[in-house]
Amino acid sequence: MLGLMLTYKSGIIKLRYTSNTLGVSFDKIHINRCPMFVLTSNKDVPLYKQLYNQIKERVLSGQLCADFKLPSIRDLADELSVSRNTVEGAYLELTAEGYIYSKPRSGYFISALDQEAPLFLPHSPRKHDRLPEPPSLFKYDFHPARLDPDSFPATLWRKCFVDCLHENSRELSHYSTPQGEWGLRCSIQKYLEHSRGVICDPDQIVICAGLQHSLSVVAHVLKSNHSVVAVENPGYPLPRSVFRNHSFKIVPIPVVPSGLDVDALKASSSTIAYVTPSHQQPLGYVMPVANRLKLIEWAESIGKFVIEDDYDSELRYHGKPIPSLQGLRPDGNIIYLGTFSKILSPALRASYLVLPQSLLPIYHSLFKDYLSSVSLLEQRTLAKFMEEGHWERHVRRMRTAYKNKHNSLLGAVEHHFGTQAIVVGQGAGLHIVMQLHNTAHSEAEIIARAQQKGIRLIPFSNTYASGKPSVTSLMLGFGGMAANEIDQGIALLSRIC
Repeated sequence: MLGLMLTYKSGIIKLRYTSNTLGVSFDKIHINRCPMFVLTSNKDVPLYKQLYNQIKERVLSGQLCADFKLPSIRDLADELSVSRNTVEGAYLELTAEGYIYSKPRSGYFISALDQEAPLFLPHSPRKHDRLPEPPSLFKYDFHPARLDPDSFPATLWRKCFVDCLHENSRELSHYSTPQGEWGLRCSIQKYLEHSRGVICDPDQIVICAGLQHSLSVVAHVLKSNHSVVAVENPGYPLPRSVFRNHSFKIVPIPVVPSGLDVDALKASSSTIAYVTPSHQQPLGYVMPVANRLKLIEWAESIGKFVIEDDYDSELRYHGKPIPSLQGLRPDGNIIYLGTFSKILSPALRASYLVLPQSLLPIYHSLFKDYLSSVSLLEQRTLAKFMEEGHWERHVRRMRTAYKNKHNSLLGAVEHHFGTQAIVVGQGAGLHIVMQLHNTAHSEAEIIARAQQKGIRLIPFSNTYASGKPSVTSLMLGFGGMAANEIDQGIALLSRIC
């Protein structure tokens, strides 16, 4: 009597024959058409990328034919002794590029490719084939706007991106509306209302491609009736450049511990004021309510406007985030600006502005024939990212991570500089300002000497539209470095100073 048993596991079909008459049994193993994948520890190529490359190569070479079912994420992860996130990351990237496709509750399958098209098979590049990477000149980068290089939620973003491709692929043949996707504007409106106290409707929100673009839109809207803009001094250089390039006159207004000097603003000829009231850039001052109300009253006299830039309001490390200026007078002459660059990624070029109702007719008249400058697919990915709660969880995670780095920087300054330095602007954002009262070196000398030692510093003096700092001051960003790098960099900087 002959018995036959067939089993399947991890892409292997095993047939077991049993013969009672012969008293023997033996196995015949048949490997199906899914080839073995080999992953190695390689710092230059992540595991998910290795798996992605191997599957892609086998698809292009025909070893994996159309509609072939790949092992499940769990089975392949077990077989390769890697995490499920590794396999899922490779599958999602292959799906996004069209090499495989998924069926609900069925798994992942190989896509049908045009076999008549020429195939350019990937290969293991020789050393001289690789494009050279630009060498980093700085071991310690204290740029005030650098983010943690590992902070971007790539896996979650990729999943949202692929989901949007599947859900809305037919709509990608359309243009987005000039103000941006309605779903994204609704998500932003909800977030701003409960986290920043901003009161607005989604139709007041305009999606822009970064703060620079937001400011340019505002300049277009205002320049028919205004020509003079007041800016904080010291302050963020970008608004000065944008408004100057739109032919506005720039008036620097001194910054005091209560923020922009409102009395000096009233004495000026300005009819627009650009301010960062919740975390003054670069000194970190918070404008108290009394000054905010004075600023609002100034704006409501003879049709003046306040531009409130809330650029890093989420990064407050002590107490609750400061409510927005706009929330104090939702129907006032306040234009609110926000961005995703300081928390999520500056590479996305995603920002937004909230226009007061009084400016919407002018905006629609000027921009009715424009198309959105932000990718439709990225807008929808961001909307899904927010709708599923990933954005607020990411904000909380980044607040904790940057708080730890902020505290590491303060500890390093205290340890290595002691009483020789005073810190200004601590408690929020991605940088502090360190004032040196007993140094024989100028800012320019310190920056030049630091560069020779592999330290990058951005001149604090660049934040001044007029005048210069009364004491030698250094702007120290901490977002892009690990805690041990921060301490090493500050130790080296103390010797330079």
